[in-house]
Amino acid sequence: MAMGKTPGNRDGDEGDEGVFAEINITPLTDIFLVLLIIFMVTSTVIVQQGPGGGAKSGLKVNLPKGGATDVTARTTDLSVAVLADGRYVLGGNVVSQDELRVAFDKAKVDNPDTLVIVQADEGVPHGTVVGVMELAKKAGLAQLAIGVREGE
Repeated sequence: MAMGKTPGNRDGDEGDEGVFAEINITPLTDIFLVLLIIFMVTSTVIVQQGPGGGAKSGLKVNLPKGGATDVTARTTDLSVAVLADGRYVLGGNVVSQDELRVAFDKAKVDNPDTLVIVQADEGVPHGTVVGVMELAKKAGLAQLAIGVREGE
């Protein structure tokens, strides 16, 4: 029996129906769709977990080492992460400077004693961190903290 022929044909029988060229990809497509749904659900859970967003939301921020005292985030506090490339992350979402200003204004209206925790990567310039703190001060939020990881 030659390749490409159906099992019932003889070598002398050459016809159009002799070539088997049908591949069923439906099961493969079903598997890929199930995997896609699994990845979408798990990535959403990773981003939304944690009360403070920022470093607790699956984003890698390499915080500098700090002192012995630690600031614990409350549910009313804002945690702003500044990534190494200068992007701002608030509540697990990348935001612009204008969106950050609006969030600070809203936080001031909701609770004037809101604590703003700035979690900046080690490679972020000092001016960027000061800029975020100035935005918070202009919005009327006077309680500011810098997030660090525990020292050795």
